[in-house]
Amino acid sequence: MLKHKLIAFTAVLPLALGLAAAGSAPARTEPAAVGFQPGPEQVAAARWVYGILSDSRYVYRPKPLDDVLSADIHRRYLESLDGQKLFFTRADIARFEAYRNRHDEAIRQQQLEPAYDIFATYVQRVDERIAHARELLKRPFDFSGDETWHYDRKDADWAADSAELDALWAKYVKNDALRLKLAGRDDEQIRATLDKRYAGIAERVHELRADDVFENYMNAYAGAIDPHTSYMSPRTAENFNMQMRLSLEGIGAVLQRQDEFVVVRTIVPGGPAANGGRLKVGDRVVAVGQGRDGAMVDVVGWRIDDVVALIRGKKGTMVRLDVLPAEAGVDARPRQIAIVRDKVKLEQQAAQKRVIDVGGRRIGVIELPTFYTDFEARRRGDPEARSATSDVARLLRELRAEGVDGVVVDLRDNGGGSLLEAVELTGLFIDSGPVVQVREAGGRVSVESDKEPGVAWSGPLAVLVNRSSASASEIFAAAIQDYGRGLIIGEPTFGKGTVQSLIDLDRFPRKDDVKLGQVKLTVAQFFRIEGGTTQHAGVTPDLQFPVTLDASEFGESTYDNALPATRIARAAHPSLGNLAALAPQLRANHEARVADDLEYRWWAEDVASYRAERARKTLSLNEDERRKERDQLEAKRQQRQAERKAAGLDADALAQADDGLNESERSVLEQARREEAAKARPDPLLREAAAILADALDLLEADRQLTAQVLPLTRQPRVWAE
Repeated sequence: MLKHKLIAFTAVLPLALGLAAAGSAPARTEPAAVGFQPGPEQVAAARWVYGILSDSRYVYRPKPLDDVLSADIHRRYLESLDGQKLFFTRADIARFEAYRNRHDEAIRQQQLEPAYDIFATYVQRVDERIAHARELLKRPFDFSGDETWHYDRKDADWAADSAELDALWAKYVKNDALRLKLAGRDDEQIRATLDKRYAGIAERVHELRADDVFENYMNAYAGAIDPHTSYMSPRTAENFNMQMRLSLEGIGAVLQRQDEFVVVRTIVPGGPAANGGRLKVGDRVVAVGQGRDGAMVDVVGWRIDDVVALIRGKKGTMVRLDVLPAEAGVDARPRQIAIVRDKVKLEQQAAQKRVIDVGGRRIGVIELPTFYTDFEARRRGDPEARSATSDVARLLRELRAEGVDGVVVDLRDNGGGSLLEAVELTGLFIDSGPVVQVREAGGRVSVESDKEPGVAWSGPLAVLVNRSSASASEIFAAAIQDYGRGLIIGEPTFGKGTVQSLIDLDRFPRKDDVKLGQVKLTVAQFFRIEGGTTQHAGVTPDLQFPVTLDASEFGESTYDNALPATRIARAAHPSLGNLAALAPQLRANHEARVADDLEYRWWAEDVASYRAERARKTLSLNEDERRKERDQLEAKRQQRQAERKAAGLDADALAQADDGLNESERSVLEQARREEAAKARPDPLLREAAAILADALDLLEADRQLTAQVLPLTRQPRVWAE
């Protein structure tokens, strides 16, 4: 069952990752104009996507492509374009009604005009709204009324007409302007910032091409099957696979779009760009040339993924960049930098380790962002294939050598990855045995087990999770919990209990050589070895922290077509411990400790405030009210700074006040500075998880009777002691 491309992700990665990475430079050397008609590659891809998604041999829960599904596709496609209902009017929706029951025929017959017609109207409406918003900026701002902006409009009705949209956008613009005014900007600065912001929205929409429209449309179809089925265009698939293998062939620079330029956001340590030392963060790429004498192509105003595609290339080839240094004006003479592409490892996205000292205990921490693996290298049998398991095994060896007393595996915000990696990673902490049960579409259940004897870490273990820990993270956490192998700490997890497989459409034989992309489809459901499921329920921690987002706001249960939760038979496995016996004392210690922990208490207060704001879903447009709220927040921030200073802590470690800007409106250097500051901020949840594990050690060492109750399997004495 565990094939090399079985995955367990909550979502597909976004289209433009901004990495000058692997792959060949494209034949096309300039961005295509916006097209509202499908090309031959979209027609061919539609045929294959339909063939796969309608075939019960592939899909776990197939749905016939009929009028019922067509109506669902229609709804999802409109929501994907205008989910906040700020562009279309009821008249538009009424005109689109003619397509409601035609999407099934459009996809089956590869006559995709409905998607492109709706999209063309969307572009027109965006242009109209942006023109209106920019006109509003010419009028004086009045923040003295008692108006309210309802910013969450996904459940609102479509606007009756343009006049109603005008009124909505007046509040939209007023809220943006008020936020900037509260941040200290004058009217002229506010107008300039917002005019550029709104113009950028229209520009980005006009940069979309036929393949972008098609990908969005196919995802409306795929998403109507189930929440985790999707279509990836060739570029999206390339980026996805690059992220999974954590390596690329390119220059090793992360790029982002800022105004009309593509700017160097970060430089990957150890990569060609870093080793050359001439390319700097903040440099603006204005032209790209291939080899030593290839023509320089002007890329000012290009889409970022088109620029990235030009910079990418095979190891050993050269690319030349004309760049404007960060400190130079736009009229300065660019300097040219030649870089030889090479293989780059994305170490910042790989597993990392650290050590936290807690009351005389040294607790090792392994932070794992995803369950990554190099699918193709594994398929080839490459013994050096990169994977989460191999990296974690190495880090565990290093932590053992450093003499840590326990290990916390931090899976917060880990959305999943390779199912095989979840099984093999569990095997680093258990001797051997079942890890997860997988039920296929036909009902056959297979038990996926760790078959390698021995463990990489037999000492005390805790797993830290949150609501964004999903899929493969839940497989790992559930297995550790079912074995009684370690403590699960944090929030209830996402609740995704399904398995996806990637199907490369380019592997099917065809007469043409166009790239078609990949389909990610649900092929199975996984179950805990105890027989239960993480579907909807997630993994409930043994010791819970305050919930940031509950099941009604975020998680599998928010999807209207998620698979139901069910149970199957238990898979036989040993119990390595009964950690529930520790819970009461650990909880009491935890509550006493966090009552005196400034940072943890502040975090809990901020969570409560955040949840209250989300429930409100509105913002006042009255300056006095908003200024009062901002002043209260600033007073709280200053008070916390004073308390931190009095406690001997870094007084500058708190988040800065809102500057009113979107991220892309700050300079790249400022963005980088903020990111580094965020990384340096205290992490009270991780520190508390380490303290809880240290408490467990203290309790077991001090109470032999409790140890016998918690760890009854005396024939396995090395589970909690090195």
